[in-house]
Amino acid sequence: MLIQEEKQVRLPRIVMPFAVIGNYGLYMLTDLGRMGIYLILSLIGIFKQPFRFRELLKQLHFIGTGSVAVIFFTALSSGLVLGLQGYYSLSKFGAEGMLGSAVSLTLIMELGPVLTALMVTGRAGSAMCAEIGIMRISEQIDALECMAVDPFRYLISPKFLAAIISVPLLTAMFDVVGIFGGYLAGVKLMGVNSGAFFSGMEQSVTNHDINLGIIKSFVFALLLVWICTGRGYFVQEIRGAGFGAESVSKVTTQAVVISSISVLIFDYLLTAILL
Repeated sequence: MLIQEEKQVRLPRIVMPFAVIGNYGLYMLTDLGRMGIYLILSLIGIFKQPFRFRELLKQLHFIGTGSVAVIFFTALSSGLVLGLQGYYSLSKFGAEGMLGSAVSLTLIMELGPVLTALMVTGRAGSAMCAEIGIMRISEQIDALECMAVDPFRYLISPKFLAAIISVPLLTAMFDVVGIFGGYLAGVKLMGVNSGAFFSGMEQSVTNHDINLGIIKSFVFALLLVWICTGRGYFVQEIRGAGFGAESVSKVTTQAVVISSISVLIFDYLLTAILL
């Protein structure tokens, strides 16, 4: 029996860059399609029975309660800085009374949703990616599939639902604490009139501004849990990730970076569309 060796076709050097670009483009399209199907199956798993309510509570505690401290201190420091810088800028025009408006609008529409999503990504998103990645390389997910257990309903969907519930609530807390920090910096430290601070905030903040912040928080929650868990789930199929523990560490870093960039990009898109 003759065994014929496959001949590798050598491409001319002049077309090699185009081949590399085409190969990378095909990989990106494949990865995008894979992640799209992953998102659909994860959302469908939320509505499948039996629902894992105890796992949902566990994830709510991990994503939500576990992030309270870092969100509190981030919001307080952001509010203090906004109060000081806002006072310095507005005092040049004799408009210190508008400090409450500037602080509240900046936090509610922009800094609140964005910084909350970035903090949750760094603290909880990286952990979720590493957890799913370790389960994948240790074949625990394959074992679930062999036992006819839907891995999306069992593992992924509770994380999706917990993030969608937790991140908007954390964002609301961020806004309240940040405004309080702006109040401390502007009113207590710099001497801005308390009535003018709250009056300016009441007159400038509308339901549209609040709704924009809420919509952003929901979108950012979906993005961060989708990207972080998805990178871990497909850890063995990601180019350049390596093998074993090395692959999990690289993919976790990649997930945090991609999630953070996606949050910033969608922040601009949502602002441009909904503002």
